[in-house]
Amino acid sequence: MARYSDQAISRKAFIQMASLGAAGLLASSSGLITSNFKIKAIAFDAFAIFDPRPVFQTIHDLFPGNARQIIEAWQSKQFSYQWLRIAANKYKNFWDVTSDALDFAFQQSKITLRNKERDQIMVGYETLSAWSDVACALSAMRNEGFTICFLSNMTQDLLEQGIRNSNLNGLFDFVFSTDERQTYKPSPLAYQIAVDRLRLKKEEILFVPFAGWDMAGAKWFGFPTFWVNRSNALEEKLDVTPDGIGTHLDELITFIRNLK
Repeated sequence: MARYSDQAISRKAFIQMASLGAAGLLASSSGLITSNFKIKAIAFDAFAIFDPRPVFQTIHDLFPGNARQIIEAWQSKQFSYQWLRIAANKYKNFWDVTSDALDFAFQQSKITLRNKERDQIMVGYETLSAWSDVACALSAMRNEGFTICFLSNMTQDLLEQGIRNSNLNGLFDFVFSTDERQTYKPSPLAYQIAVDRLRLKKEEILFVPFAGWDMAGAKWFGFPTFWVNRSNALEEKLDVTPDGIGTHLDELITFIRNLK
């Protein structure tokens, strides 16, 4: 059985900007502290916590000869559909947009997608589980006194299902989905949710993204950021850099302890 490798995911990061493909590149871990932050809360993107690779592996298992082109088209359309709909004020939530993008990817690839196969792929989002370093790291961060939350484009239901799948109950204080304001990151309206709901200043919330574009969006908004670059992706050329970067959450813990 073919396995979806770390190298493959590094070349096509989970949700790409259509115009900014992420190429695989080994990134060194470092704590790039640029300011004396007074962090009170840590907000995570979903895929800094949940491992998305099994979603793609299902496509490799079902369509081994065409998986790469299907995944590439799916990722690209997933992101671009979100932003086309926001620009046109025709919002659909993450699940629906992802489903539409999957249908397009198969049509473009001229492959018939049967309902059973479609369900097998989409159920991957309902069965997401955490990366191996997550539970211990979240416990350590809570012991340090930080408020822990999600800030994700995924729906509330999917985020809460992932928490249950991963046995992370009790480790998140809040679960914020951009769906509640019918928008998507990297819109400032999306990042503003955490500010409003936590009643904190931007500089008091450390944002932890999975993707480089999300890091850039958070920095533009005004959040301090630690990029958990699990896929060793190339940093986007968007005129911002993260305040810290690493490939796993142990490095995030070191980073936040060094801020004290």
